[in-house]
Amino acid sequence: QVLLVESGGGSVQSGGSLRLSCVASGYTYRRYCWAWYRQAPGKQREAVASISRDGTTTYEDSVKGRFTISQDDAKNTLFLQMDSLKPEDTGMYFCGIGRGSSVTACFAGAHYISTWGQGTQVTVSS
Repeated sequence: QVLLVESGGGSVQSGGSLRLSCVASGYTYRRYCWAWYRQAPGKQREAVASISRDGTTTYEDSVKGRFTISQDDAKNTLFLQMDSLKPEDTGMYFCGIGRGSSVTACFAGAHYISTWGQGTQVTVSS
């Protein structure tokens, strides 16, 4: 059974930075893409960034140039470096493993994610 555990969330002021981590256990063969999603109160969970097995990445337009997704295969860990944070970045951030291998497979929507972590809260104040 695959288990994902996120960490690194917190409260920061606008313009600040945070680095989220997601450690996968019980996942010994990295075949699939994985991704970061976020969910603001009263809104649907939306894709923020995804990364394929070979390192190809894609980002939601509002975070391009500010967020960087990366992975450490040796440690089965996914990261999201978030810089120049804005109040609209506030939400619960979830990592997930997709049902396919390409970045598109992970970015297509929450129903394309097979496994979710419990989430970590990010709050950005103005």
